[in-house]
Amino acid sequence: MAVYTDVAADDLTRFLSGYEIGDLLSYKGIAEGVENSNFLVHTTAGNYILTLYEKRVAEGDLPFFLGLMEHLHARGITCPQPVQNKQGGMLGKIAGRPAALVTFLDGMWMRRPSAGNCAAVGEALAALHLGGADFKMKRPNALSVESWRPLYQQAKDGCDKVHSGLSDSIAAELDHLERAWPRALPQGVIHADLFPDNVFFLGDKLSGLIDFYFACTDTLVYDVAVCLNAWCFEVDHSYNVTKGRALLKAYAKGRALSAAEREALPLLARGAALRFLLTRLVDWLAVPAGALVKPKDPIEYFRKLRFHQSVKSASDYGFSA
Repeated sequence: MAVYTDVAADDLTRFLSGYEIGDLLSYKGIAEGVENSNFLVHTTAGNYILTLYEKRVAEGDLPFFLGLMEHLHARGITCPQPVQNKQGGMLGKIAGRPAALVTFLDGMWMRRPSAGNCAAVGEALAALHLGGADFKMKRPNALSVESWRPLYQQAKDGCDKVHSGLSDSIAAELDHLERAWPRALPQGVIHADLFPDNVFFLGDKLSGLIDFYFACTDTLVYDVAVCLNAWCFEVDHSYNVTKGRALLKAYAKGRALSAAEREALPLLARGAALRFLLTRLVDWLAVPAGALVKPKDPIEYFRKLRFHQSVKSASDYGFSA
């Protein structure tokens, strides 16, 4: 979440008049993340999140994202629900951007996740994959392996200013992943961005999943690899096998991994690390002028990538048959 496009109070009042959610009392920007502009909106009917979709999000993908949230909620997954306007639609425009209102979820994200938090995420991820199995809409992963070399070309000239030798390291990793990337593993709906700031807890209980704007149709176990990267490393970028074991064990209780998925996990974890390294690099080198957002450190994912390159099998992540 972030704020790239400001919203005037008069414009927001006019926008909200198209909904049955009461009168505007207050609103404020949410200055986290790198994708869309987000505001916490407080009305006489309650709290909502207003999202303005910025240029990286294709307007044609929005029915997929919003429809998926409705579908998953109907399958028992706690996630924000799109609010329909008076005409029955879920999309509008404000400040020149496509925009939607969604319901507000109570909870807070864990800045220092425990093994118990990781287990809760593994359980929720398996439930998401199973709940999305009968979702009819499809959306290719715009940030899968085919997109990584173009991202690298976009950031290439600035790589070595961020870290010495980074450009050559990324080029070599791209060569390897493009040759070896698995193409025949089970696919379905994935979140693709289930980081700690997209998972809310009330105490130790997981209270909901948010930010489905990278969701797509892709390899299910790749989503597991994303979560291992996001949840199971410490602040010094060392891998915590206890957290990894908790996440993988909880996921497997809901959806067992096949032998082929287990075998592919180290490679997919490398790919997930490279994906976030590249998108963070692009954002680091080209933050929009005036954005109220601090770009995330790309080198965090370079260090994680180095760990994954040393992994021999899924057991190094804590997986046990």
